[in-house]
Amino acid sequence: MSVQTTNIHTQVTERLKELRLPAVRACYEEAAQVAQEESLSYERYLLELIERECEVRRQNRVERFLRESRLPLEKTLDALDLKRFPQRVVQQVRTLVEGSFLDRAENILAFGNPGSGKTHLLCAIGQELIRAGGRVYFTPCSLLVQDLLRAKLGLALARLLKQLRKYDAIIIDDIGYVQHNRDEMEVLFTLLADRYERGSVMITSNLPFSQWECIFQDPMTTAAAIDRLVHHSVILELNISSYRMEQAQRKEVKVI
Repeated sequence: MSVQTTNIHTQVTERLKELRLPAVRACYEEAAQVAQEESLSYERYLLELIERECEVRRQNRVERFLRESRLPLEKTLDALDLKRFPQRVVQQVRTLVEGSFLDRAENILAFGNPGSGKTHLLCAIGQELIRAGGRVYFTPCSLLVQDLLRAKLGLALARLLKQLRKYDAIIIDDIGYVQHNRDEMEVLFTLLADRYERGSVMITSNLPFSQWECIFQDPMTTAAAIDRLVHHSVILELNISSYRMEQAQRKEVKVI
């Protein structure tokens, strides 16, 4: 390699570093060799470099969004036994993973007995949404209301709500599982009202709507919360037995 060629490679590498194109910097020489061997046009060579850079950035973005989502990453769609679910739910899931409901700010409400797979199902959908370019945030309801209440007491609730708006969907797990006082439920209602027709909420609950008054501690607040959630929503009814119980029973049979 001549001194001039070496200087050119050095300058190209430096400029690519300056422009923050690490994928192009890593592969442009190899791609240039391939382009020369296959007599590719300049445009085709340039397109190859751009596509590699875009793919690396997409992968990095997905990894970053998965980390910040706080989703339990072991709860994937592949790890979920969809055969256990009603056929209607399976069809709904296949549509939901496409992510179009996010554009309409629709909510996903999953109801079912403990252990029926509600949390796993919504987390799996959430991961697919992130891989498709969406932003999702997962939180148990008990932790969310504490975060909201602390923000309210610190006069920072508006700031926290604004931060949460960057997420296309917020997964609130086990609403109603832990009983909260009225102040905590008021800030949860504030979040639901803030996201109404603005961003999707994905909720799991063991309690049907008829028992939600014990969650929000007030009939009018309960009715208003349900109204906002149901107005634009998809309801997943998981009326199946506990997966954990089935696993335990299988182990007992093997031991016997």
